[in-house]
Amino acid sequence: MDLYKFEKELWEKGYENVAGCDEAGRGPLFGPVVAASVILPHDFVLEGLNDSKKLTEKKREEYYPIIMEKAISVGISIVSAKEIDEINIYEASRQGMLRAANSLKIKPDYIITDAMPLDGFTSVPHEAIIKGDAKSITIAAASVIAKVTRDRLMYEEDKKHPEYEFAKHKGYPTKKHIELLNKYGIIDGYRRTYGPVKRYIEEHKNNREV
Repeated sequence: MDLYKFEKELWEKGYENVAGCDEAGRGPLFGPVVAASVILPHDFVLEGLNDSKKLTEKKREEYYPIIMEKAISVGISIVSAKEIDEINIYEASRQGMLRAANSLKIKPDYIITDAMPLDGFTSVPHEAIIKGDAKSITIAAASVIAKVTRDRLMYEEDKKHPEYEFAKHKGYPTKKHIELLNKYGIIDGYRRTYGPVKRYIEEHKNNREV
């Protein structure tokens, strides 16, 4: 598959600065969702770059500084667990992508996202591409930036709260994570609207600390 297909078509139409947007962290019980927006130069090449979920952590860490260095502009947005609870994860992901795109130092001429429609939210021409992180080099780059940024945040949380083992599960609802949640309880950063956390709150609703 030609990962430059969408970009080439847009460049040929006169859209010089195409911004790809993606997010990381929809599924976790803990931590923010992180969105990234990236504008790449037309001659950008990075062998092996693909959807961040298909890459090893070592590869993502290898690609991250290259993308940051070679990109025309990179925007990153962090949407907290509190805001996720307030507006739901779908809207948090959309707002994250919009904020990331709006934080680019160069205003994009066109925005492409990984399956997230932006109709009514931006005046910039845009398109949502299903499985875009595996079809577009620009969205793939954004997916790597978002994933590495979020993982690094989880490593920081792991240092603060090692008993929760955030470095291992990154906040996702693994069996071990749920066991640790039930053992140690809720701390700031948990998404209270997510099933396992809601159940914990319900079971401990008479506890003032919950």
